[in-house]
Amino acid sequence: RWVLGVVFGLSLVYFLSSTFKQEERTVRDRNLLQVQEHEQPILWKDQFSSGNSSHLSNQCRNSVQGKLLITDELGYICERKDLLVNGCCNVNVPSTKLYSCDSCLPNGCCSVYEYCVSCCLQPSKQHLLERFLNRAAIAFQNLFMAVEDRFELCLAKCRTSSQSVQHENTYRDPIAKYCYGEYPPELLPV
Repeated sequence: RWVLGVVFGLSLVYFLSSTFKQEERTVRDRNLLQVQEHEQPILWKDQFSSGNSSHLSNQCRNSVQGKLLITDELGYICERKDLLVNGCCNVNVPSTKLYSCDSCLPNGCCSVYEYCVSCCLQPSKQHLLERFLNRAAIAFQNLFMAVEDRFELCLAKCRTSSQSVQHENTYRDPIAKYCYGEYPPELLPV
């Protein structure tokens, strides 16, 4: 009996200490998020400039994943075969377009991801993106804190998300499912 009592006592001490440590970690993480939220506001105006440091070094980031189309960080959309070694679209090819919204609807939803990113990069969309960030829920603000510039924001915003679906398994708009606009597509009737 004495041995069982000691084992039970040690188990109880272990359980209580691990519970308190977990609670301390949770409180510390919550405080860290609150500090980040208040001390590091997103300064999009400074980063939404027409010049880009990576462009000055003749290198471009691009949307990478497209099988046929690619959008570079300058807003050009081109066929994958017309992508230059530095990651930029070849602007001398007639099919390369700047800030193209070819597959996009007026609500900011597009049927092709690369067109969504290119259209989102238009300088005229800056105010729309800033309004979105100002209205975004706390969870979205934490998600978009890792975004450093307009190109990264457009890449993230155009990806399908929970806002693009209804009933967890159906697109709100099965054709135009990549959205940069402020609001998700309308819900389809059940």
